[in-house]
Amino acid sequence: MLEFKNVTKTFGDVTAVQDLSFKIEEGQIMGLIGQNGAGKTTTFRLLLKFLRANEGQIFWNGQEISADDYNIIGYLPEERGLYPKLSIRDQLIFFAELKGKKRKDIEPKIDYWMEKFQVKGNKKDKLKKLSKGNQQKVQLIATLLHDPKLVILDEPFSGLDPVNAGILQDGILELKKQGACVIFSSHNMNNVEQICDHLIMLKSGQTVLKGKVSEIRRSFGRTRIFLESDLTPQDVSNIEGVKNAFVHEDGVLEVVLTDEKAGKAIFDLATKQGYIPMFNQQPPTLEEIFRMKAGAPNE
Repeated sequence: MLEFKNVTKTFGDVTAVQDLSFKIEEGQIMGLIGQNGAGKTTTFRLLLKFLRANEGQIFWNGQEISADDYNIIGYLPEERGLYPKLSIRDQLIFFAELKGKKRKDIEPKIDYWMEKFQVKGNKKDKLKKLSKGNQQKVQLIATLLHDPKLVILDEPFSGLDPVNAGILQDGILELKKQGACVIFSSHNMNNVEQICDHLIMLKSGQTVLKGKVSEIRRSFGRTRIFLESDLTPQDVSNIEGVKNAFVHEDGVLEVVLTDEKAGKAIFDLATKQGYIPMFNQQPPTLEEIFRMKAGAPNE
């Protein structure tokens, strides 16, 4: 289990992380979100002891994390750092040996992970021959090859097309099944929503959201209605609790509410003549919540 307990980091007069607390149990994934400069990378650097906290403690399985724990950590930095003139095989073995692994134990795993992530190339190929996306996959393999118990992924989906992002997502979920603690940052809220057990959102170093994604969404109320019916935006605009309404290109009417209780009135009006194909009342998406919180004052 990873635990941050009241961790604060300042740089002069700037507070990069303030009173940050969370826990990640074995087999759980936590998303760390926020705008650029919110404190995400500083959090990772504190965890890796690249930086020292001004206040608070970081624990791994009940003990303050130390250099003795580094071999069980896998870290994928936002800025990638592989050797373009080395073969895939040689540098993967090199990084694994730095984590205390033996060459004979690593060799079979290289083939497994290259197949798992569908790397286009031979393990004897030099990295510079690979596309950017495949280089990124090799970097991720280097992060995972030594079977880490704690995995830190800083913007792992950056630059990946949807197919490769899906392959990476499957790899992260496999780590979860194996019992690893995973913490990752991403600007893609769909990735966060699909694979996270819980999340934290930072703004200027402060925690402004914390909890399970579903619970966070529900806390904002079911303020989005999507329906297929004969209703127009004008038909619902005067209902108390309706903020605005508009029609999507596919003909679906979206109604934005200030009060989720207005949903019943809209449902009754839409079904006045009987059956309608769709009525769906949902909380705002995580991306919408992100935008709301990013633009709001710190709480």
